[in-house]
Amino acid sequence: MCGSPGPLGGVVAIKRAEIERLLIDCGALLRGHFLLTSGRHADSFVQCSQVLQYPRYAERLGAELAEQFKGIDADTVVGPAMGGIILAYEVARALGLRAMFTEKVPEGMRFRRGFHIKSGEKVIVVEDVVTTGGSVAKAAQAVEELGGKVVAMGAIVDRSGGEWCRSEEEGVPRRALLTLSLESYPPEECPMCRAGAPLVLPKG
Repeated sequence: MCGSPGPLGGVVAIKRAEIERLLIDCGALLRGHFLLTSGRHADSFVQCSQVLQYPRYAERLGAELAEQFKGIDADTVVGPAMGGIILAYEVARALGLRAMFTEKVPEGMRFRRGFHIKSGEKVIVVEDVVTTGGSVAKAAQAVEELGGKVVAMGAIVDRSGGEWCRSEEEGVPRRALLTLSLESYPPEECPMCRAGAPLVLPKG
């Protein structure tokens, strides 16, 4: 069971099948009719907060994602609020780096609360779940507007079927612990809308 993580001890590597099992056991993989952050509609939704509420799992997932960035020279890990906050902290802890987060503002994403990026600072941007990668891109833009350099991006789940990971730009590697092929639709093409299924905002 997700709430019974077993004996106390060090961080243990987590396999892809275990990650999917964690999502299911913790109620993080939902079925229905959902409005995604990207504006698209989907018949499933991954709510990683249901996994990350358990510190041991957050630590293990963060450490496993950090392994994907070994050999990459970085100073800081940044996550977009809200989904990237805990993950950025755990990835940074595993790598021995600083952790920060960006927040939504009318013009996109910005650093607040005294957080600041120095010119030339090398940053890894992480998010719990990506579909189109919009939140990651906005957090990366906030880094670059302050003169920082994004050197890698990562997520626990790439729910685009691997499309997000494959669409690397300007040599910035993208890594995900788990790839899921979950259908999403523009609102005007959504079969759940046509069937009259109630639309749910899962983060609400």
